[in-house]
Amino acid sequence: MNLHPSDHLSETEIKAGLKLVIKDGLAAEAMATLTGGAFLVAMAVKLGASNLQIGLLAALPTLANIFQLVAIWLVHRYKNRRAISVICSIFARFPLLIIGVLPFIFKMGTSIQVLIFLLFFHYFFASVVGTSWNSWMKDLVPGKTLGRFFSHRSRLIQILNVSLSLFIAIVLDYIKTHYPEREMLAYSIMFITGGAIGMLGVYVLSKTPEPMSESMYENIFQSLAKPFRDKNFRKFLVFNSLWAFSLNIATPFITVYLMKAIFLPISYIIGLGILGQLCGILVIRSWGRYSDKFSNKTIIGICGPVYTCCIIAWSLTGNPSGNISAALVLVLISVLSGISIAGVNLAMSNIGLKLAPKEDAIVYISARCMITSVFPAVAPIVGGLAADFFALHQFAWSEQWSRSFFVEVLYFPQWHYWKLFFFTGGALALLSLRMLVNVYEEGETKKGIVIAGLLTSMSNVFRRFLGKYAARNN
Repeated sequence: MNLHPSDHLSETEIKAGLKLVIKDGLAAEAMATLTGGAFLVAMAVKLGASNLQIGLLAALPTLANIFQLVAIWLVHRYKNRRAISVICSIFARFPLLIIGVLPFIFKMGTSIQVLIFLLFFHYFFASVVGTSWNSWMKDLVPGKTLGRFFSHRSRLIQILNVSLSLFIAIVLDYIKTHYPEREMLAYSIMFITGGAIGMLGVYVLSKTPEPMSESMYENIFQSLAKPFRDKNFRKFLVFNSLWAFSLNIATPFITVYLMKAIFLPISYIIGLGILGQLCGILVIRSWGRYSDKFSNKTIIGICGPVYTCCIIAWSLTGNPSGNISAALVLVLISVLSGISIAGVNLAMSNIGLKLAPKEDAIVYISARCMITSVFPAVAPIVGGLAADFFALHQFAWSEQWSRSFFVEVLYFPQWHYWKLFFFTGGALALLSLRMLVNVYEEGETKKGIVIAGLLTSMSNVFRRFLGKYAARNN
């Protein structure tokens, strides 16, 4: 197997490589869907995980990014990002197979402690892969089509996620209802399947061409200092870190809240997530086009406040059983969340690549991942500790004041502790968005111009729809 980089790639080789990047992305997404997200949380709850342990599971992916210095050293030492990505992908995906087969080997099966231990190695090697892969893609994907390519790739990935998540959720709810004793067996099969698909993705990744990097570093630590001497990039790191911390205070616990507080079945929870993803699929191509045409910073400035308001809105939700208004609130939050987070994620990833000089891409990308990983890793752990504390306490608020002949007392309704998390996390995220103003992006456009453009595009689509409808009825 030839894993060496090429001195020059033809246009045909680049196009073929981009198709393989999409295939690898689909394999990785299938693996992540089967072994992560809401299904991993549901499995952890089934194993009796505490809120702290659930917070630790949520923190592992970002906590592992702290070790991305290993990736920089490997790229510096071996000068082969494809080989590093392929080999580390094998080490990253093998623990998923172990988690899946443990119940077939030992009667006690998989405990929450074993699950956390093995997933640490999964995320550790995945972080090394992510660093070398991002640098690799920086050189492989043409800069002028960066936004469009990754929006197209994200769209296909989300379609797969939606289809697979819905199917698995229905199957799991059926098993829980009719064969509850086999629920853990179902999770084991999911991990085995996810690990096997991940290994197929490794094969695809090994066939993807790699252009020779323009610069390889003589001194790792001197190179790593470059991003921190870049004033504009430092400002971006500050914003990105505060934003990630704010979101991870509450968002990792949304699934737990929906399961434990308002008692939604897993298929309903996945259904709400799918609804949001479908909305994201519909708009992500437009977000990619607008990020290329205007700027990623402007997209974040539009989508960020919407998404943070959605987080705060979770504090207003309740059990939708027999309550149409409560169900509509859940649907509305999911729709707006899907539309806004699709824009935020795409723009945040693109601006990180855009602000990184081509010759120093891996150092900038690694610095961003390492610095911004600390805050979102700490946030869910802090959230989990606080959740376990507040689970044993009530949060109530009353006001009392005296008048001449009587005392008045005003009692405010008690808040479930999860609702307090959503309000706090959303409020902090809104405050962090103020830091985005300090970041400069080349070609950025005022937010009002982009909003006007979006409204014009929506109006044109609506008019075309009405025109076709009128023509059909005449």
